[in-house]
Amino acid sequence: MSPQPQAAVGAPLSRVDGRLKVTGTARYAAEHDVDGAVHAVIVDASIGRGRVISVDTRAALAHPGVLKVISCRNAPKLPYRDNAASNNPPGRRLRVFQDEKVLFHGQPVAVVVATTLEAAQHAAGLVGVRYDAGRPATDLDEAEADEPTAYARGNAEAGLRSAPVRMDLTYRMARNHHNAIEPHATIARWDGDTLTVWDKTQWVVGTQTELATVFGLPPESVRVISPFVGGGFGSGLRCWPHVVVAALAARETGRPVKLVLTRKQQYFGTGFRPAYRYRLRLGSDRSGRLRAMAHEIDAETSSYETFTESVLAPGQVLYSMPNVSQAYRTVPLDVNTPLYMRGPGYATASFVIESAMDELAHKLGIDPVELRQRNEPAQDESTNLPFSTRRLRECYTVGAREFGWHRRGPEPRSRREGDWLIGMGMAAGVYDTARNTAQARVRLNADGTAVVDAAASDMGPGTYTSQTQVAADALGLTMRTVTFRLGDSLYPPTPPHGGSMTMASVGSAVLDGCDQVRRRAIELAVGDRESPLYGADANDIVVRGGRLHTENSPARGETYRSLLTRNGRSRLEALGTFTGPSGEERHSFYAYNATFAEVAVDAALGLVRVRRMLGVYDAGRIISPKLAESQAIGGITGGIGTALLEHTVTDHRDGRIVNADLADYLVPVNADVPDIRAVYLDGEDREADPLGVKGLGEVVHVGVAPAIANAVFNATGRRVRELPITAESLI
Repeated sequence: MSPQPQAAVGAPLSRVDGRLKVTGTARYAAEHDVDGAVHAVIVDASIGRGRVISVDTRAALAHPGVLKVISCRNAPKLPYRDNAASNNPPGRRLRVFQDEKVLFHGQPVAVVVATTLEAAQHAAGLVGVRYDAGRPATDLDEAEADEPTAYARGNAEAGLRSAPVRMDLTYRMARNHHNAIEPHATIARWDGDTLTVWDKTQWVVGTQTELATVFGLPPESVRVISPFVGGGFGSGLRCWPHVVVAALAARETGRPVKLVLTRKQQYFGTGFRPAYRYRLRLGSDRSGRLRAMAHEIDAETSSYETFTESVLAPGQVLYSMPNVSQAYRTVPLDVNTPLYMRGPGYATASFVIESAMDELAHKLGIDPVELRQRNEPAQDESTNLPFSTRRLRECYTVGAREFGWHRRGPEPRSRREGDWLIGMGMAAGVYDTARNTAQARVRLNADGTAVVDAAASDMGPGTYTSQTQVAADALGLTMRTVTFRLGDSLYPPTPPHGGSMTMASVGSAVLDGCDQVRRRAIELAVGDRESPLYGADANDIVVRGGRLHTENSPARGETYRSLLTRNGRSRLEALGTFTGPSGEERHSFYAYNATFAEVAVDAALGLVRVRRMLGVYDAGRIISPKLAESQAIGGITGGIGTALLEHTVTDHRDGRIVNADLADYLVPVNADVPDIRAVYLDGEDREADPLGVKGLGEVVHVGVAPAIANAVFNATGRRVRELPITAESLI
């Protein structure tokens, strides 16, 4: 069959939803106009561990406008059935208002519903809760770890003992919070036994199934609507307790209820990247070829759920070595449950591994890029599978050339500009090429326009735009004649909008559905005696600009509009599917990067300024270069935050997060963001999916923090093994 012309895919197009966003007409979760909606405000636990003794609601209920106060004292019992189709970690998920236990500081212990937001806020402060409080366990260093998840190949201990060069290093990473610009919010409305929620979520199907299991409903009785998400970074990948609270309050009051978390509540009402303690022992020969690595990893989780992430994979696949051992222990603490945050697991492990590689390079006097080249594997040594594509060597070469790596002084503190010490660093990055089952409904109308529906999300990477590009080319239409709709559980199901899987999964389903519709139109034309294409070989027909024609004779053809109208067809429809990986994989699928950083460090004050950064990516086919550039800027900016700014401080006496606001929890602002450049290697990965994509959202973050940390060492000679790197650590 003749390939379809590609006019939209690969073009640097502006976002199709851009005008809606910049004019303020895009509606986010809390902005939907639901008739009769009232307001709910959660009362948070002021202790970190214990139980509720009493809840005094008299003053709150007496306040004008207050409709109801719900707590463990009067809440109905909810089914809370098991939910296998969720992102809930193993354990027993928090059951709001179902018992008196307090598991962490900030846990919802009551909710006030009132006719105005102001009344609800004031009344929430009038609710008197008495506790039997205990001292919470919130310190990673003082709590007992669970049994480890282990991995091994070869004999790491023997390899370490025999290695001429050995290093024993311990690193620490602070807890990070997502802090997206849109707060988490939910509007819930009941119509009989049918529940509709407008929610900030990265997985409408996941929220639908969670609410269905909590309230004992069939999934089709729950509708979740989320057309726009104002940033997520992973925070919307599960249905949080406040969503259940909103739905419960709506059912109990008989009114639609709007509940918006405050900025402070998002620090304990939703998830976070967990804190880590990570010991790495490595051994090599004197030429830098790795012989062994032993990883000992401790990470925080909640006392009621065991959250884990893919922190082991980079240590298994990034470098060639015969001997590897890994032990990954979760440490249950009296905190809310962590969740995936951009580059989950991989970003954490990369900081440790890539910092250690830099330390090894310095110890041996080998250029850091050359050291990595010497340890490049020929295949995935954890599975013995060939890589689908792995162009990390090219990433190194292109990055070193484009960044001017040859200007780096190999000795620390060798470059200075006045009060500023100048350094350069680099790191490698890897991230799993995730794909999963997805569906998309495609409708070609008789007027030559098309509508494509999928229950996907768009938290900012440009799902509306990239899926429209795929659909436009597959149908042979222009971008303006295709409408892609998402964010509604009534649409065909898709996987979570995270893990860089949306383009591969949803995009492949969109491609399949559009291909089906285009082929049906072609079959209709070649079988229609009145069509100019009657009797033509269907395999020779392409569609361009809504017009079907033979590839070699463009004058012979007709439009979708004329074809469907003449045949009395109002539309052609198909359900596109992508099944994801099936059976055993024949290849190892990853995206890769090489990230380069230049920093300036004030010699007296220890202040770090990132001056420029470059990322070079082996990320498969790039559907939208403009969106890809945006992804790199966002991922690198987030990495700057992880490296230099972001961390929460916990008062271990009661589990309170001291800096639960954007005044004291620092994130990068424009003044912190340097010149950022991204280079995407041309190519595709057809082994991974029909589109040949690998995913972008995660890999652009992985490797940023160690590149900056390595640049700081090159500038100062001070090796900092704890994130974030603060001025105090450099003075």
